[in-house]
Amino acid sequence: MADIVRAAIVQTNWTGDKESMIKAHEEYARQAAAQGAKVICFQELFYGPYFCQVQDAEFYSYAEAIPGPTTERFQALAKELGIVMVLPMYEQEQPGVLYNTAAVVDADGSYLGKYRKNHIPQVKGFWEKFYFRPGNLGYPVFDTAVGRIGVYICYDRHFPEGWRALGLAGAKIVFNPSATSRGLSSYLWKLEQPASAVANEYFIGAINRTGIEELGDNDFYGTSYFVDPEGRFVGEVGDAHHPELIVRDLDLSLLDTVRDRWQFYRDRRPDSYDGLVQP
Repeated sequence: MADIVRAAIVQTNWTGDKESMIKAHEEYARQAAAQGAKVICFQELFYGPYFCQVQDAEFYSYAEAIPGPTTERFQALAKELGIVMVLPMYEQEQPGVLYNTAAVVDADGSYLGKYRKNHIPQVKGFWEKFYFRPGNLGYPVFDTAVGRIGVYICYDRHFPEGWRALGLAGAKIVFNPSATSRGLSSYLWKLEQPASAVANEYFIGAINRTGIEELGDNDFYGTSYFVDPEGRFVGEVGDAHHPELIVRDLDLSLLDTVRDRWQFYRDRRPDSYDGLVQP
């Protein structure tokens, strides 16, 4: 496994319909591969608007099976380009059973599995309990062509337990696809993921949308980034207003350096943590 992994994330705005969003992301994937990227992650619910700004059953129609038509479309593209893909989508397991999910596809086009968002918010502008059941697949990691990766979706990032679970399972890169707005969470955006990368000693790719969508007044502020396990941004942070493909080289040898330095995993005391998981 190469020490240097060239990785990509995409922040973009709503184009107006599902097909044009899918085509836009196919083009982003092609651009990333042309720049040498070997793994790419899209934003939360990538092919739709962020419909959770309202509560309307009309938007249930965006849900589809995973794997299903969109997954299969990007499996073919992943195989063509030789790139690992993380695809955050709206999943219908069966009618009335819906999840906020990310599918993971390997560089040979094989479907590796999915992560379902575990923590579901219900606050103004983020009415997610209307649309999603809490995830029930735990905190899986996926063995890919670029190494072991994990996914943690948007609101999940406020909960340290899942970050740690992914680290304990051996994740080297964790992607956090999001739709988060300036008025609510911007003071946390450049704090939480760097702190989590340090505490758990892996790289994090933090992805946010851009722009204001017609469904509400949430101002999605972009500023997507990669952060290393020393809490440093890898290159520049993304633009605050405009779509951007962000491609960065991640030096995975840094993981051994920080783990030898700090020994956070050695010095854990799980025998003393039982009370933390009591309801």
